[in-house]
Amino acid sequence: MSVDYKLANIFGTVYTQGNLVFTPDGTCVLSPVGNRVSCFDVVNNKSFTFTYEHRKNVARIAINSKSTLMLSVDENGRGILVNFRLRTVLHHFNFKDPVAAVEFSPDGSHIAVASGRQIQMWRTPSVLDDRQFSPFVKRRTYTGHFSEVTSIQWSSDSRFFLTAAKDMTAHIYSLHSDDAEAASTLAGHRDAVVGAFFSQDQETIYTVSKDGAQFEWQYDEEVDRWVIVDKHFFMQNAKVRCADFHAASNLLVVGFSSGLFGLYELPSGNMIQSLSISQNNVDFVAINKTGEWLLFGASKLGQLLVWEWQSETYVLKQQSHFDALNALEYSPDGTKIVTGADDGKIKVWDAKSGFCIVTFTQHQAAVTSLVFSKRGNVLFSASLDGSVRAWDLLRYRNFRTLTAPKRLQFTSLAVDASGELVCAGSLNDFDIHIWNVQTSQLVDRLSGHEGPVSALDFSPDGSLLASGSWDHTARMWNFFGRTAVSEPIQLQTEVLDLQFSPDASNIAVSTMDGQISVWNVKSSDQVAIIDGRKDIVGGRHAADRFSSQNSARAKHFTNICFSSDGKMLLAGGNSKHVCLYDVANQVLLRKITISKNMALEGTLEMLISKKMTEAGSLDLIDTNGENSDLEDRIDDTLPGASRGDLSARRVRPEIRTSGIKFSPTSASFSTASTEGLLVYAIDTKVQFDPVDLDVDVTVDACIEALNRHEFLQALIMAFRLGESMLLDRVYLSIPIEDVPLVVRDLPQVYIKRLLVLLGEKGQENPHIEFNLCWLRYTLESHGRYIADNRADMAAALRDAQRFIIATKKVTTVAQENVYRANALQVTAALPAREQ
Repeated sequence: MSVDYKLANIFGTVYTQGNLVFTPDGTCVLSPVGNRVSCFDVVNNKSFTFTYEHRKNVARIAINSKSTLMLSVDENGRGILVNFRLRTVLHHFNFKDPVAAVEFSPDGSHIAVASGRQIQMWRTPSVLDDRQFSPFVKRRTYTGHFSEVTSIQWSSDSRFFLTAAKDMTAHIYSLHSDDAEAASTLAGHRDAVVGAFFSQDQETIYTVSKDGAQFEWQYDEEVDRWVIVDKHFFMQNAKVRCADFHAASNLLVVGFSSGLFGLYELPSGNMIQSLSISQNNVDFVAINKTGEWLLFGASKLGQLLVWEWQSETYVLKQQSHFDALNALEYSPDGTKIVTGADDGKIKVWDAKSGFCIVTFTQHQAAVTSLVFSKRGNVLFSASLDGSVRAWDLLRYRNFRTLTAPKRLQFTSLAVDASGELVCAGSLNDFDIHIWNVQTSQLVDRLSGHEGPVSALDFSPDGSLLASGSWDHTARMWNFFGRTAVSEPIQLQTEVLDLQFSPDASNIAVSTMDGQISVWNVKSSDQVAIIDGRKDIVGGRHAADRFSSQNSARAKHFTNICFSSDGKMLLAGGNSKHVCLYDVANQVLLRKITISKNMALEGTLEMLISKKMTEAGSLDLIDTNGENSDLEDRIDDTLPGASRGDLSARRVRPEIRTSGIKFSPTSASFSTASTEGLLVYAIDTKVQFDPVDLDVDVTVDACIEALNRHEFLQALIMAFRLGESMLLDRVYLSIPIEDVPLVVRDLPQVYIKRLLVLLGEKGQENPHIEFNLCWLRYTLESHGRYIADNRADMAAALRDAQRFIIATKKVTTVAQENVYRANALQVTAALPAREQ
């Protein structure tokens, strides 16, 4: 089985900080998720995460007008240029200073970057220049602001751009030296300018400041400068956090620190709509190309919203977990992933689209464990609030609440194969509590452990219950035996997790000493042992004064999981690594690093010595405090003072894996980590298509390839060109004996188009057998891919189904006329006088 797992998506986290971007077609949203970038397709209900990582959290994103290049920049000013369509990294670049704004010009030739008080202008790499990629070339640096530049807005003709800064001014700059006299400064606001925008005719400029003032500027030829012609004030008793303007419809959307947003019509300043969308700051707003959808991001609660203002409905409404993830579970059919977190919420995610289906909020404390029933319609959850709840995933409601006679904090959970018995272990009590789901009654308590019960698991057939405890033992309980007494399996240290193999013959136990021991269930003999102490070792923390190799931290596995065939074992813990082992050979197959984000503790192998002082590490000083502005957060000491802290010291989050699970088919696995729910999969590669990189795809080239009998290349070119007559010619010219080879080597990105073509030809083409051969070989070669993407292929498959039904009608008519046809053949063979 392949172990080439790669990051496919991130669930549980939809927005962390920075700006949000609509793609030029207005159907997708680009969102910073930690040190990665996620793309949400709002129209087709899909999402994916780019596989590349930044060294720090992403601060700014920009995409060009053709949706071919995307630039993302992290907090330290390190940028990565990406081919958006192929999701391939093209170039790494260091701007050397934090970047507050990045914008591609409308014609895509330049990139404007706001770094501190300066604006840097860079040429965009282009494939048209001698067909080669070159790194960034700086064209010019613009100055004039006295404080940090926060916004850049281009004119529609790419000749000018507007900047807004914290020095309470906006500036007009020209790209070309011929228009240098147009440069101007717009001063008049009493607070930092949040945004400055051109009108559609570029005769008017609108500026919005933090104190809620909106000014309208026009050029006065008499005094030869820009003057204020109108003023409007939002009067919301809150600071303006962000603003965006849609020039075609003259709509201004403003986000406030109170969680409100306002939609205004310019130049009149009339409020069209106002709505509270969050309890905290609205950090970023954007408008799509048509002006119909408004995009909002609130980083405090991790909210991402797309609002259609005309119908007053949410197109997209997603929210991250507020606290760290604790548990995850796959549904038996693999279509859903459920997560539980410290915020007491349970979220059900669609495994295909990556969107949250429903959120349960009934728990009053952290959710610690999740288990599905065998049928997959019922979910059980355990929490520190002392309850075990049963959830109906058909009606999305809590239909059972199970509690113990005294208040306990449940940390482990297991459900038998029938779904009638639920077992839970706690930190306060050393017994295992058993409930009947139908009656909600506590039916039994299993005693025997002398420490907190840390792990529970039922065997696949439901006959045995395995339990692990901090008393250095693991026990197996036979529910259907005459007695409930169990013989303990003695271990060296505390048990952290355990799980049965899929065939119920073995059980794997993870202990505090970093070992995973595999025991035979029937004989209780140890059949394998995996020493993973050196494999799981992570990075150093900022306050560590010793290397990670000498640290007692993160040298054990807190979560383990068998693959569906029982041959591989996945393990994770308080480390940046996830380890994949071969159970039979006790060999490490792969070690996956879940994050390289330097903003988290435990990701660096070596610390920077210049940051180590007598008082501690400088990394312990967190400049991202509770206040809105950096200058408000830093505690400046008095002149001459030798002591004083630059900021309040806050603990940075630690990278760890709190849950890990294989999907039912083992084609993917998920880890509940500090960065969110990371989904790794084997079959999620974007197909590399050489034709996409060739500018010489023409009708003549397609026909020439067809004449050379290069049928696969000709078919791909025909699909790329989309000419129906050309596609018909290529399709009918391919010999039937070459069809299996062509279909087998056809990239998967064209399978949907091929199915659509077969459905169309089946309705209008008389070549029934030829069409059926194409359909047969397509299903034989790409059946798994079609099944995995059945939702996307539904329309094309319906067309193919109609073709098959029509073929059956022809078959019926032919069978009814078999004897008549035979009689005609015999009659035709007789001599003329016998006829």
